[in-house]
Amino acid sequence: MAVTLAEVIEFLLETPMFAELDSLQLSDVVSIMQIQRFRSGQEVFTEGDTGDGWFVVYDGEVEVLKESVLGSKVIARLGPRACFGEMSILDGSPRSASVRAVVPTTAFRFPRSSFQGLLDEGNVSASKLVLQIARVLAARQRTTTARLAELIRSETAADLRDHLEPIVTDASVME
Repeated sequence: MAVTLAEVIEFLLETPMFAELDSLQLSDVVSIMQIQRFRSGQEVFTEGDTGDGWFVVYDGEVEVLKESVLGSKVIARLGPRACFGEMSILDGSPRSASVRAVVPTTAFRFPRSSFQGLLDEGNVSASKLVLQIARVLAARQRTTTARLAELIRSETAADLRDHLEPIVTDASVME
């Protein structure tokens, strides 16, 4: 399935992560984009891999898996217009989870090194995307903190309270 530049730009303009960009600004970012296709069951990346780019699902579906002592657990399923791996744009840290295609999936990949090049040039589009990524991550952090705080207040979680309180505190306060 061939994807035209016009289709890519139209799709991204309707993707929340790119909402602050106009079509001209979007063309700067699209210039570094790679189109990747994944078979059903194929790993996109594995927890612990180098954080070398982020993705937007064009079509298909991926699942996000987190390793634990009990094995892999699916923590999210993402479809078209969903972004994943975006933390790597900010810090290049190892992947915090694994991602695998559930069905044949096409995704747009934005390599960290190329994106960093845009930032180093003072590219407005890349800067707007970093701000949007920061907003998404802040919203996720607020949700996580609220869930953990609720668990701490729960009567059934009394035995976990001492272990969870430092997590909520650390997640809520930056030193």
